[in-house]
Amino acid sequence: MTDEGLDRDTVMADYSKLKVGVLALQGDFKRHTHQLGQLGSRTLEVRTASHLEEIDGLIIPGGESTTMDILIDRFRLRQPLIEFCQIKPVWGTCAGMIMLAKNIEDNQANVSPLGLMDIDVVRTGYGRQVHSFEQLLMTKLNGEDITLRATFIRAPMITRVGKSVQILIEYNGSPVLVSEGLIMASSFHTELDNDTTLLEFFMGRFLLSQK
Repeated sequence: MTDEGLDRDTVMADYSKLKVGVLALQGDFKRHTHQLGQLGSRTLEVRTASHLEEIDGLIIPGGESTTMDILIDRFRLRQPLIEFCQIKPVWGTCAGMIMLAKNIEDNQANVSPLGLMDIDVVRTGYGRQVHSFEQLLMTKLNGEDITLRATFIRAPMITRVGKSVQILIEYNGSPVLVSEGLIMASSFHTELDNDTTLLEFFMGRFLLSQK
């Protein structure tokens, strides 16, 4: 077995020690749990505050932010989510990014974001459902050149980033992958196929580093 193979086995063994939750109120949470399973991580579909006590990190999936906002309150998860995200790693994709943002511009749907990341966003900033598109994004993560197949579906556009926010990837001059502390947020989806590159980055940089 090569050194690379040994390293991969070691990393996969580390993933198996983690229990990662996916907020499962609405949206495409099943694709995230599928990818986590591919990496050997234990998973939990999060629907109650008590579920948050069982996990090492959380993914807030894409979906419809208006519905997600309503259900977060209906399931009495708003304050528990805020408290969890202040101390544990979290990744928000698409609608998840909207919910993590400090402010939503032109917020006609009156969505109440959690206000955990110092960014402003515009919902569907990259166009509505009919304008969905895929884009190959080339960047460096952990010092390595990588290519991500990013899918933009009613994707939010970041219009402002705070001083403590790190821009990890840009597309057409706008940030589309950002981080702040233990929080990461992406405008796009990568969970729709079997490429786990970005998930592995999240697991390694934000989750394994806390163990």
